[in-house]
Amino acid sequence: MMNESMSSILQDDLYNNAKIINELQSLNNKKIVVTGATGLIGSVLCKSVLCANRLYNCNITIYAVVRNMSKAQKIFENVRERKEFNIVKYDFIDNDNFELQGNIDYIIHTAAVTTSKMMVENPVDTLFTAINGTKAVLEFARKKRILGVVYLSSMEVYGSFSDEKYVDENIYGEIDILNVRSSYSEGKRICENICVAYNHQYDVPVKIVRLAQTFGPGISKEDNRVYAQFARSVIEEKDIVLHTKGLSEGNYVYVSDAVNAIFKVLLNGKNGEAYNIANEESHMQIKQMAELVAQKVASGKIRVVYDLQSNNAYAKDTKMKMDTHKIKELGWKPKVSLYDTYIRMIEYIREMACVRKVIY
Repeated sequence: MMNESMSSILQDDLYNNAKIINELQSLNNKKIVVTGATGLIGSVLCKSVLCANRLYNCNITIYAVVRNMSKAQKIFENVRERKEFNIVKYDFIDNDNFELQGNIDYIIHTAAVTTSKMMVENPVDTLFTAINGTKAVLEFARKKRILGVVYLSSMEVYGSFSDEKYVDENIYGEIDILNVRSSYSEGKRICENICVAYNHQYDVPVKIVRLAQTFGPGISKEDNRVYAQFARSVIEEKDIVLHTKGLSEGNYVYVSDAVNAIFKVLLNGKNGEAYNIANEESHMQIKQMAELVAQKVASGKIRVVYDLQSNNAYAKDTKMKMDTHKIKELGWKPKVSLYDTYIRMIEYIREMACVRKVIY
């Protein structure tokens, strides 16, 4: 068992994020709502703010909005009693009337369905979690005269391209609206338009971040997306199995780099506009990422093998690289490479196999 006072990969990230939050200063003494707080990004956002409070006395109040209370209590077991941290139970699937008492300054809306299996098996829930949740958050922001809102969108709004594309925030490809998995990408598109509509009609100060695939320390034990499968293959010394040819070009970003970009957009982004968040140096095909993990991260101890399947659970192959010049103009740049993302995430998974706590 590791000593609880020892530093961990996630703890290092929280310390670094806390320093950035303190340097921003604009968040000091503010009240922030984070929806989807049990997800990877939402949980790291909350823990980073709590760490900033502990280290720098930022006095930021957090309202962590969650659907699953028992899951939230496990994720935030160390801080449930801290006065500046509040867990709020709310389900966006069939509700669009979100309320909190008192003044709120900022909202970061991360709540969404994130697994391909649910997108295919429960496309109605996928759509209405997105639509109802976004409407509820923006209506709340309108009534409360919130200082700023960030909506977390996805690179999937761009759809697919038949040719190589270097994509800024104004270029779009094709989405098959008759494919049930498009419930996610089409849901993200309509939610972005809802954001723009609320900004235009009601002057709600909302910004949009379009995230590349985001991962790193903080992922849950239940996460079964491709990056988690690759990491577990390294740990278990099992071959990586691809169920597609791996030709789709992936855009990636380390979770703490993404968190810091979100704060940049929240405080300095232009209302009604979207910002790509990705590490352009990490761009590569899925099969190239698999080979990177097998050959370099696992030092050649595992192989990449193919078990090709044909179903709707996988997004259509796309040839796209996200252009990040716009977010870089706000002073953001990614710090962690794809190789180091895997090294740090694998170390985190190994640490969490031991009984230990991270101090926020």
